[in-house]
Amino acid sequence: MSASDNNDNHTDGKITSGGPKQNIKDSLRPPLPKRFYKEAERVPCADGSGFEIRLDGRPLRTPLKRILVIPDEAFADLVLSEWRAQSAVVDPASMPATRLANSAVDTVADNRQAVAAEIVAYAGSDLLCYRASGPASLVARQNDAWDPILLGVEAAIAARFMRAEGVMHVDQPALVCERVAAAIADLPDLQLAALQLVTTLTGSAVLAIALAKHMLTADAVWAAAHLDEDWQIEQWGPDEEAAVRRAVHERDFRAAAAALEALN
Repeated sequence: MSASDNNDNHTDGKITSGGPKQNIKDSLRPPLPKRFYKEAERVPCADGSGFEIRLDGRPLRTPLKRILVIPDEAFADLVLSEWRAQSAVVDPASMPATRLANSAVDTVADNRQAVAAEIVAYAGSDLLCYRASGPASLVARQNDAWDPILLGVEAAIAARFMRAEGVMHVDQPALVCERVAAAIADLPDLQLAALQLVTTLTGSAVLAIALAKHMLTADAVWAAAHLDEDWQIEQWGPDEEAAVRRAVHERDFRAAAAALEALN
């Protein structure tokens, strides 16, 4: 149940976008639907629960045909900007905030326990806990960048992660998993969806929690998650396909980070 599962939106039963995720190498991708609306606006919900996006006066609906209610005004504006930015066609791949909001309503709201369990599972084998045994320059870079983050999150949840060298799995103490679960238990649906997405994109629940608790900026989290990759690029140069994938992932990451920034 990824936070980016749902790509389609409906307005009062009318399908407004669909198709597979964008793949620049997929020449068989179906044509994108034409833009069918003229105006997009953000409207407060009458019950005070958040904001709706309306297209030509009709409420935007999720793939499960639920009215898309976004609790945070700033994130609602981000979704609104995506719909306003569509030109001749509607491209779901260019709308990561909309996809995340869809997932919060259609997937996370009905499956909070499973979503939280997935995040806790990442904490059990967190990126920041597995260190290189060499070269010395990479070891030093990991220690300098990752140790302060781990220490900060450990202090926040009052539990200590086990560290390891190489790829041999090391079980985390049960207390770590319990405290991670407790730390995310009360997150609103949108932020839980965002936390799940950040966790899967970075391979680190620690980084996701640090972002949610405003211990790190989005830029710092993204850099920490790609420390190994950036070191390899310095040694052997960039890989074009990897760079394209990274750019796509970063677009989704930035939408999730924006949702987490709304947390007090």
